[in-house]
Amino acid sequence: MPRIRSRFVCQECGYEAPKWLGRCPGCGAWNTLVEEVYEPSHASSHPQESRDTPTPVISTEVEPEERFPVGIGELDRVLGGGIVPGSVILVAGDPGIGKSTLLLQLSDMVACAGLPVLYVSGEESKRQVTLRARRLGLKSPGLFVVSETDVDAIENHASRLHPGVVVVDSIQTMWTPSLESSPGSVAQVREAAWRFVRFAKSSGTAIFVVGHVTKSGMIAGPRVLEHMVDTVLYFEGERHHTFRILRAVKNRFGSTNEIGIFEMNESGLSEVRNPSAFFLLDRAVPVPGVAVTASMEGTRPILVEVQALVSGASFGTPRRVTIGVDYNRLAIILAVLEKRVGLLLSGEDVYVSVVGGLRLDDPASDLAVACSVASSTRGRPCNPGTVAIGEIGLSGEVRPVDRVEARVGEALRLGFKRCIVPSRNLKVVGALPLDVEVIGVETLGEALEHIEEGMTGAGRG
Repeated sequence: MPRIRSRFVCQECGYEAPKWLGRCPGCGAWNTLVEEVYEPSHASSHPQESRDTPTPVISTEVEPEERFPVGIGELDRVLGGGIVPGSVILVAGDPGIGKSTLLLQLSDMVACAGLPVLYVSGEESKRQVTLRARRLGLKSPGLFVVSETDVDAIENHASRLHPGVVVVDSIQTMWTPSLESSPGSVAQVREAAWRFVRFAKSSGTAIFVVGHVTKSGMIAGPRVLEHMVDTVLYFEGERHHTFRILRAVKNRFGSTNEIGIFEMNESGLSEVRNPSAFFLLDRAVPVPGVAVTASMEGTRPILVEVQALVSGASFGTPRRVTIGVDYNRLAIILAVLEKRVGLLLSGEDVYVSVVGGLRLDDPASDLAVACSVASSTRGRPCNPGTVAIGEIGLSGEVRPVDRVEARVGEALRLGFKRCIVPSRNLKVVGALPLDVEVIGVETLGEALEHIEEGMTGAGRG
């Protein structure tokens, strides 16, 4: 008879221990080790001959990378130009954010292009998926749906259908009969993911896997799940707002800096073709504390609006609240404003937010953050036709940024007439035939003077 053994596996990091422990040695979490029963494999003591032989990398023949576009421009951009056959893509996001809706629309587009698609639903019945497809107006005869959680049965369906794409919704509901643990456990999630990866690589079928997230926003299950797949996409946004942001945090076949912008409406998710206009808020009257910057998201410049509110602290310790801006970055900017410009902010509450829910990681947005904070502190609006671009150093200097010509071109396309850029970027921008006033600045103090030009007396009591 086979000998049954047990082990204790951490539900957060996948650490395996021979006995139960109150605290996981791997990640330090408490009460996360769960007992799992398994049958040890009897591996042969004789080494097996490898099926592959080492070859020099410079003489290895490599076929051109094949891709087939989905037909949804924003999704193709994030994927790096389309779907690579045999790749495994993990799509994660909060419940109700739109993961199933996006993948159903993707499945219909691929099926309309002539490739059969198998949609595997482990959480919803076939009737529920069909009703959602009808609400979205999907009518492709090449889109097949099955309600199944057994990985063996799913592989059998895919082997008979030979689909171009398989969608698994979700990985936490899948299970294999060879393991006695329940679906959603670390062992089941890891085994199911490995089986799907092996099937994708051997058959050339692209597989999209939906993953749940924890309360902290991380993908539920072992972290090894992210290492096994080729691409990890995060679907971000607020459930009560219409915008959605698809961000690649891992991509073996493309850039991890690209984002896709979608809008949720009655017919599903529609791509936002002009994200700069989407993130800019129309203002009839200029108000203090608002500045515009041009951020590079991958290869695409996007104009975003930064808002700041500075008010007197109610308690002894002033608050610093950020939405879409790194907290530590804001602390540096506030210190530079107080030390180099002379603004007294040590006793003020400072709130900074990026309109539209976009997260600014580009250092070129520092100047817009500083201008919005200074504008709110002084009570004088920034010029609404001006875009501020630049990174701020600790000595108060405005440092040069990359792709400044693309940023200025996007500002001109949206109707802005003035751009404040680092002086060392003037040579690049000055050679372009652009109908826009480009102002070069050396220090943060100079930038604050130019950002308020044309607004003399505005906003004062």
